[in-house]
Amino acid sequence: MTLTQLRYLVAIADSRLNITQAAARVHATQPGLSKQLKQLEDELGFLLFVRRGRSLDAITPAGRQVLEHARRILDEAAKIRAWAANERGQAAGRLVLATTHTQARHVLPTAIAHVKRAFPNVSVHLQPLADGEVLDHLARGQADFAVVSSSGAAPSGGLAIPLYRWRRVVLVPRGHALAHREHGPSIDELAAHPLVSYESSTRADSSLQQAFNAAGHDPRFAMTARDADLIKTYVRAGLGVGVLAEMAVGDPDADLVALPAPALPECVAWAVLPRERVLRDYALELLAALAPQIDRRDVRRVLEGNAPADWPPAPAWGRTHAAPVA
Repeated sequence: MTLTQLRYLVAIADSRLNITQAAARVHATQPGLSKQLKQLEDELGFLLFVRRGRSLDAITPAGRQVLEHARRILDEAAKIRAWAANERGQAAGRLVLATTHTQARHVLPTAIAHVKRAFPNVSVHLQPLADGEVLDHLARGQADFAVVSSSGAAPSGGLAIPLYRWRRVVLVPRGHALAHREHGPSIDELAAHPLVSYESSTRADSSLQQAFNAAGHDPRFAMTARDADLIKTYVRAGLGVGVLAEMAVGDPDADLVALPAPALPECVAWAVLPRERVLRDYALELLAALAPQIDRRDVRRVLEGNAPADWPPAPAWGRTHAAPVA
């Protein structure tokens, strides 16, 4: 039994039993992966998968037990490699981030550029996903850490570290009825207009949905999208009032006006790290760039189980990252 065989087993399970996808995931050939799987089954003395012709149909009960142990073994092997690389001062590696489109486009570029300057031999791989997909990606071991937002409790699925607080902003064309107000619109006023916002805003657990429902309204969405730049495009086209994260607005274009949305709850951006993971130095460098209020030594101690997760309050976005929207 080898670590390679266990890695192939996990890849097959995470690829929904699709051998072709699993082979691509681990950069192997399909025949080579199938051969290693057969050798593993021969050594164990039982089948790991139920087969239908040449396809894998299901994981056997014994296979599920082996898969659980395989994930733990691969995690431990990864910890040893990361620890050894840190001890050697090795400054090369691969950093995989699962996050949302807004974070990838408007928050991470500066932080990643900082990491690349400090660790030029590190390759960074961004995986922009829908809000509901990010933590699932992390749980499957397909990312080193995740950056997500919530308006309530800290996200589950790992060690959650608060990065910064942010608010939503209302965006309208300069000729819009709301454009020349002295203050941002209320929920009642927003409810009178079709909205253009993130696709996650349509979910029942969305804080935007909950805020509207608490005021006795259902938000009317003219359009939703994952990408903030698309939201701006369709606001500009007159489809409705944009509601998006303040990080995604920056300096509005000359034909758009940004207004605060004081009636909508504040959100917190979080870094979520797999528990009991040995982080490479460059991953901690990225975390420090995103949240300078966090001491990286504290992160190591918490991950090692030697300290409680007692983080300083997350600062507002405008204080440490960008000028606030007026």
